[in-house]
Amino acid sequence: MIVITRTIETRGFDKPDDLLDMKECGGIAIIKMGTGATGMHAVFEPGWTWEKDEKPLLGNPDSCPMHHTGYCIAGTLVVRMLGTGASTRITPGDFFEIPPGHDAYVEGDNRVELMLFAPPEQRH
Repeated sequence: MIVITRTIETRGFDKPDDLLDMKECGGIAIIKMGTGATGMHAVFEPGWTWEKDEKPLLGNPDSCPMHHTGYCIAGTLVVRMLGTGASTRITPGDFFEIPPGHDAYVEGDNRVELMLFAPPEQRH
């Protein structure tokens, strides 16, 4: 069910609802709005890989099970689709969609900073 509101809601990532802490390799601050829409601020430090730093926090699935829609603020993230082996570089200014079934790593010596968005879950 999608909730329609008539007021403006603002939230800051300094007080997230949840935090996926990857220690010295970065983390993802997660905010859920009243409508159920989700925003995430992800920071991945040089040397970060999905395999090493995030996979164990998700219960060790074969690949990332999530669909991501987002915008790259800084750094270069290389995303690889495990089914095909195709790799894509995501760089500053890129708006992107990544389907489930991928892994990723930070390329180079600069931290990656992403904003990720998810609409409210639709229930039928």
